[in-house]
Amino acid sequence: MHGEPLLVHAVRGLLAAGSVRHVVVAAPPDHLDAVAALLTPLGAAVHVVAGGPDRTESVRRALEAALSFAPDAHVALVHDAARAFTPASVVRSVVDAVLAGAPAVIPVLPVTDTIKRVDAAGHVVGTPDRSRLRAVQTPQGFTVDLLRRAHAAAEGAATDDAGLVERLGQTVATVPGHPLAMKITTPFDLAVAEAVLAAAGTGQEET
Repeated sequence: MHGEPLLVHAVRGLLAAGSVRHVVVAAPPDHLDAVAALLTPLGAAVHVVAGGPDRTESVRRALEAALSFAPDAHVALVHDAARAFTPASVVRSVVDAVLAGAPAVIPVLPVTDTIKRVDAAGHVVGTPDRSRLRAVQTPQGFTVDLLRRAHAAAEGAATDDAGLVERLGQTVATVPGHPLAMKITTPFDLAVAEAVLAAAGTGQEET
């Protein structure tokens, strides 16, 4: 997008927040050199390590690598490259909330669609109250100790790290997310993101 891969936009956005000291990217083992070359222009604060067979293992490996670069770190963020245009303000809100005492923080948006629960046959079995539902975004923020404990106790893969923290019985706080933090996984998503950013006249929100 804008002549650059989404990963470059995502990493640049984290660094632009002003509250991120190091970024560790978990890349496919057979693409390490290519990803490293892609990110080299962003500076020495960006590191690339080999990811694992699933998301959870990739995060675990990236976390351990991050702590070798910043052993005194108190806050760890877990971010999806597919959310390449997450505003810097959201990143700062997550970091600030952890520093203020919340051990786990996620950015969220209200769910606007009606949601249905269905059975294996596709029949509707219930309608949750959407006023109590939230769509989760990234980056998710944690104290380093809590995130390490969550991964040490993990049994199998999880769709997000907040889910691992919940399994420990820990409270997960929320901060407001942003529409620009949408997950870009299809050509349609990319077209929407390009249109929104073009209308805003900027490639990244900084406030």
